Amino acid sequence: MPFAAGTVVTASDTFRADVGVRAGRIVAVAAELEGASREIDASGLLVLPGGIDSHVHIAQPSGPDVVMADDFASATAAAAAGGNTCIMPFALQQRGTSLRRCVEDYVRQAEGECHIDVSVHLIISDPTPEVLGQELPALLKAGYTSFKVFMTYDDLVLNDRQLLDVFEVARRERALVMVHAEGYDAIKYMTDRLERAGQTAPFFHAASRPELVEREAAHRAISHAELIDVPIMIVHVSGREAMEQIRWAQQRGLKIYAETCPQYLTLTADDLKGLNMEGAKYVCSPPPRDAASQAAIWEGIQQGVFQTFSSDHCPFRYESSEGKLTPKGKTSFRWVPNGIPGIETRLPILFSEGVSAGRISLNRFVELTSTNHAKIYGLYPRKGSIGVGFDADIALWDPHRRTTIRQENLHHGSDYTPWEGFEVTGWPVMTIARGEIVARDGVIVGKKGRDGFWSGIFLHTPQPGSCPETSERVVILTSRCKYEKRVPRLEVVPRSLPDPGIRGSRFYLAS
Repeated sequence: MPFAAGTVVTASDTFRADVGVRAGRIVAVAAELEGASREIDASGLLVLPGGIDSHVHIAQPSGPDVVMADDFASATAAAAAGGNTCIMPFALQQRGTSLRRCVEDYVRQAEGECHIDVSVHLIISDPTPEVLGQELPALLKAGYTSFKVFMTYDDLVLNDRQLLDVFEVARRERALVMVHAEGYDAIKYMTDRLERAGQTAPFFHAASRPELVEREAAHRAISHAELIDVPIMIVHVSGREAMEQIRWAQQRGLKIYAETCPQYLTLTADDLKGLNMEGAKYVCSPPPRDAASQAAIWEGIQQGVFQTFSSDHCPFRYESSEGKLTPKGKTSFRWVPNGIPGIETRLPILFSEGVSAGRISLNRFVELTSTNHAKIYGLYPRKGSIGVGFDADIALWDPHRRTTIRQENLHHGSDYTPWEGFEVTGWPVMTIARGEIVARDGVIVGKKGRDGFWSGIFLHTPQPGSCPETSERVVILTSRCKYEKRVPRLEVVPRSLPDPGIRGSRFYLAS
């Protein structure tokens, strides 16, 4: 399809314009701007808001003798190379521990290590009276306005009463709850039955978690949310059965949001059939389904059932006893680490399969990958679009570039990609995070060091000497795209959230 040179695309508009940037913020959008200190030629490219990936797992505790493949440095580098300017991982509360202490420990891992902005959700696994009465409300008031709960996994699952108690706190504090919806008891039953039959290979991971366990849990989560009157986001929806529960709830006016991921558009359960343990590379939950499920997910994307498209990046190494080839995993699929890498390939896959293939518009692409994430999770109107006052978080895309995804070209910490050999049309050629080029043509050119952590968002503080002494020179992004790094200066800005009654907060940005 034809694209004009230097075309700016937002969730609502497509237009030609120069975009002026100063001190890391967009200060002008006009037909023509002059006087910038530096120009970047964007002829033939699309100028899009930087991607926001609101569902990633980084440096997260993953059980005995299992280690996640990405730290904050590698994960944010991979995200930047893939056209993202902000990611949102999870501070996980391990059972028997203080929620606040878990958050503090997690934040320390990220300080000084990030190439792009990082904002953090919470995971609640142990909703004790102290957590529900003190720690969680205090953290929500401090700016952590979203948290995740699980309806499965031995060390994370909450029972129905615990879910209701947590939902009640979210309602009172005006927070958003993210829900991993799979039925714990049904999965345990199926797993035990499959193991007794000797069906322990990675492929049977998918058989242990059929669509109906996702459908049942989604309906139960929706019912709890309706009872408490609290908004929830059902994450990583894999097929029609759960999707139809969500659509039913949305049509009744309930505050139910939904997210899906690349694996549910491009992978199937058959990928788990690889020889020996090769199928372990594709083990994630919910598992990929089949072609009919892929068609259903596209239907939900096109019809607006899904508000966000995330990666659910959860990376493990394959050739490692601390990863997919953990010794226990060879005895049964139940012990194979759950999760696949995808932080760098999320945007190109949706662009290629969605925009280039004619399934969705450019504006819908921006909405699914950036704008809605910012609105739902409290980063709008600083992030998620291109306009005066927004952060200069911008990705330049070549819509015609054909690329074959190869592990050797990716930046994540995993030693494989589930999309090895997958061909895409459309690729981000430059990523600019708050006025600073961080990735160009697949090479990380920005220094890590996005320092500071307040109210749930990490801030980038450039290394000494990396910014000009004055912030007065205007920079422009256009078909003659121009840019300038910003002067670091702390500024307090409001953190607003959308209408479903979710409380706003405050965070600090270095601008």
